[in-house]
Amino acid sequence: MPELHLVDASFFVFRAYYSIPDHMADAQGQPVNALYGFARFMSDLLEHERPEFVAVAFDESLASSFRNRLYPAYKANREPAPDALKQQFARCRALCRHLGVADYSSPEYEADDIIGTIATRMRAAGFRSTLVTRDKDLAQLVHDGDEFWDYMAEERYAYEDIAARFGVRPERMADYLALTGDAVDNIRGVPGIGPKTAAVLLGEFESLDELYANLGRVPALKVRGAAGVATRLAEHRDAAYLARELTRIACDMPLAVNSDALRRVPPDLVALGGFYDAAGFGPMLRLQAERIRRQLETA
Repeated sequence: MPELHLVDASFFVFRAYYSIPDHMADAQGQPVNALYGFARFMSDLLEHERPEFVAVAFDESLASSFRNRLYPAYKANREPAPDALKQQFARCRALCRHLGVADYSSPEYEADDIIGTIATRMRAAGFRSTLVTRDKDLAQLVHDGDEFWDYMAEERYAYEDIAARFGVRPERMADYLALTGDAVDNIRGVPGIGPKTAAVLLGEFESLDELYANLGRVPALKVRGAAGVATRLAEHRDAAYLARELTRIACDMPLAVNSDALRRVPPDLVALGGFYDAAGFGPMLRLQAERIRRQLETA
C-alpha cells in the first residue's frame, strides 16, 4: 500500500519563527528566520524519510474559515501572526514548489481540512497516510494503517496507539473535544467536563449522539459527581454540538487531487539556488537539495 506524507506546515513555520532569532534577514532586510527553519525541516524530511508522495498544507487566515461564520469567537483569543511572520508564509510555499513538493491552502478551509480531504480521497485510492504534525485534532483522521507522526518528539502513533496517547480512539476525537472544549481555539465545550470524564463517557457510549440519547444512564456511571455531569450535559447540549461541528475536520472540501499531483519530483536546483541566494542562505541547504535530487534520480 503506497504511503502519503501529509505535512501540517503552520506548526513548523511558527516553531521556526519563535525558535530562531528574528534578526536573521535577507539583503533587503526582510526576515527569513521562519523560512530558514522551515527549509531545514522540509529538507531533512525529504532527505531522510524519502517519501514518494507528499502534500504540504498551509493555513491562510485565523478569521476567514467557514468555522468563523458558525462561531465568530472561533480562535478570537489568538493574537494575529506578526507581520514579520506573515510575509514569510508565501516564501515557505514557494520553497515547497522548488523542492518538488505539492502545497495547498484555502481561505475557506484550514490546513486540517486540506489534510483530511486529501487523506480521505487518497485512502479510497488505496493509500495510507502519515500525518506529520503535533496537532491532536488531526488524530481523528488516523485509520488502520495510518500513522500520526510527532516529528519534533520523534514519536509515531498507529491507530491502536491513539487512545493511549490522546484519551480516545480516533473516530471519537471530535466528540471528545466537543465535551472538553479546546481552549487553544476558544471552543467552550461542556463546562466542568475535563479529559478524564470525557474519556470515561466515550468509553461507555459510542458517540456524542449515543451519549445524549442515553443521558439517563450517566448518573449511574463511575464518574465523580455523575449526577452533576448529566445535568451539565443537558444544560449545554447546544454548546457540545456546536463544539463538535467546529472540531470535526471537514474531509469533503472541494479540492482536485490525485496521485500524480502528489508524487514528488526532483528539486529544481537552479530555481532553488536563486531562491536561497535571495534569502541569504549558505551552501548547506543547496548541498542537501543536490543529495535529495540524486536520491530521486537513482531510486
